[in-house]
Amino acid sequence: QPQLVETGGGLVQPGGSLRLSCAASGFELRNYAIGWFRQAPGKEREGVSCASDSGGITNYGDAVKGRFTISRDNNKNTVYLQMNNLKPEDTAVYYCAARGSLTVTCNLRFEYDLWGQGTQVTVSS
Repeated sequence: QPQLVETGGGLVQPGGSLRLSCAASGFELRNYAIGWFRQAPGKEREGVSCASDSGGITNYGDAVKGRFTISRDNNKNTVYLQMNNLKPEDTAVYYCAARGSLTVTCNLRFEYDLWGQGTQVTVSS
């Protein structure tokens, strides 16, 4: 059964860093575009970053540009989100999602087909 599992969340102080991982099983991640999204309590889901199937095209939400970096290792069937200079407003549950069409590009406004269960990121002193 196709599945995405996020790991790497936790509690970090403002200015700190975390790296989230999204591991795929049951399918070849190299054939999918990947997105990272987040949702804070009481807020709508927000697009964070996405990468095309090869990783050659990436996009970022305005709130994280210059601080977050998406990457992927298709040989390991895993996508990463490096988060630097974290701020309290980055606190949210972070989800990865896969999209099986138009995979040569990525767009945070597209519909995604498969979602992980999420990992909590809390930025607080």
